[in-house]
Amino acid sequence: MTTSDAARLLGVATSTVQLWMESGAIASWKTPGGHRRALMSSVLRMTRPAPSAATAQVSPAAPLAPEFTLLADPPYPVPRQEQARLAALAALQLVPSAPEERFDRIVRLASLVTDCPIALITLLTAQRQWFKARVGLKAAETPREWAFCTHAILQREPFIVEDALQDPRFRHNRLVTGAPEIRFYAAFPLVGVNDLALGTLCVIDREPRRLKSRELQGLEDLANMAMRELNTPPRG
Repeated sequence: MTTSDAARLLGVATSTVQLWMESGAIASWKTPGGHRRALMSSVLRMTRPAPSAATAQVSPAAPLAPEFTLLADPPYPVPRQEQARLAALAALQLVPSAPEERFDRIVRLASLVTDCPIALITLLTAQRQWFKARVGLKAAETPREWAFCTHAILQREPFIVEDALQDPRFRHNRLVTGAPEIRFYAAFPLVGVNDLALGTLCVIDREPRRLKSRELQGLEDLANMAMRELNTPPRG
């Protein structure tokens, strides 16, 4: 299949397919003329959930690691085009990667702008919520099913929980009942090409609260900056 054929099949942009092929997310080869080609079976794998543990078989030709493969029965809500979202995240090769000042600077500013003790840039794989940058939190990741950000990427508006203990979705969450004892959460999804949200820029407080309009605007501006940075390769 050509990149254009694969893009039409997957419902994404040709440039996105080119990125996935060049990164190895879709197994491909180059013709003598320098054009990328892929087997239809490799492209179709991007649309299929991973088999259950009882039926899984090792396939050396599989284009994506399990962490970037849609679970057959995920224990958390998933957005539309979740497999394409996971593949786009895999192509960025940021999970995991070393800390970078360009992202650390953004979370420091998010904490200052909103006066929240915790600020995070999160990236959501099929298995975990991994923090590309963080301030005010020691943990480098959490299980995906614990992540407030899993809910945030289901929408394109800011996702705000003013008091997690009063929200039936989160009052029994381990991040609420235990450390870091989340009460307030606000996030903007980090939306890339083809409307795929890779994660969030979020802020957290241990007390219920609301954000002022200027704080919310500042958080949105920083989220836009974070997304632009995510589109460039890791630096060190």
